Amino acid sequence: MKIVKPILIVLLFCLLTVFTQIGGLVYIISIGFHKLTNNTVSNKYRQLTKLAVFIFLYCLATFLIVPPLARLCGRVPLSFSETNHLRPLNRLTCLFNRNYVRPRLKQAAFAVASEMNKKYPGSTLNYLDASFPFINGFPLMPHLSHNDGKKLDLAFFYIDNKTGLETNKTPSSIGYGISEGPRAGEVNTTQACLVKGYWQYSFLTKIVPQGNKANFMFDSLRTKDLVNLFAAQNAINKIFIEPHLKTRLGITTPKLRFHGCRAVRHDDHIHIQL
Repeated sequence: MKIVKPILIVLLFCLLTVFTQIGGLVYIISIGFHKLTNNTVSNKYRQLTKLAVFIFLYCLATFLIVPPLARLCGRVPLSFSETNHLRPLNRLTCLFNRNYVRPRLKQAAFAVASEMNKKYPGSTLNYLDASFPFINGFPLMPHLSHNDGKKLDLAFFYIDNKTGLETNKTPSSIGYGISEGPRAGEVNTTQACLVKGYWQYSFLTKIVPQGNKANFMFDSLRTKDLVNLFAAQNAINKIFIEPHLKTRLGITTPKLRFHGCRAVRHDDHIHIQL
């Protein structure tokens, strides 16, 4: 039994580090308070108190300590709430410190979100995963390239099927996994990658519930304008969406590239990068 506790500590440290970058370190720091907790709190509330201490330290680090330190490393957080018509689709993105970008990328996202709102009043741009706050090359799982603050994923725009009106909501609560697949006669990169053995390419569509898809229709007009507005930003160097959507939307910018079969399909979100 003595060896079980160290193994659990190492496992938790690794998991928290993989998913939040700073969580593992915060967990180790919180262990330093365990002796005090054991000496001052009854057995009934001891584990709950230890969890509360970790949560407090984690939130303190996430919202007060990490942002200024990340700025010293050239990265800034995207806002926790809607700012300049840009918001996180899921606030867990911010809680897990997956919302850090280079200042130029943040400025470009703000500029495009504001332009979209001017052209389509009421429209808000939902951002998804960006990067962690520290260390170039530190992987943001499960992404291949979100490791330097230069990449950002964005949700598509949709129309509410019940009302027929534009909406800022999305069929997937995480922005990934519910795809606008190829129609008959369109390039089917998904199938081509699967044939080549890249099983992970459509993996998210297998694990993300699809029941909400029927409530939404892909908004091709707003999504096309979104891509073109980012393409017009000098700071943006590359944009990824699936080839069949590039053709369907009639997008011709040379900044729009195919991401390759080693990644995951991009007909559920847009990827932009400096």
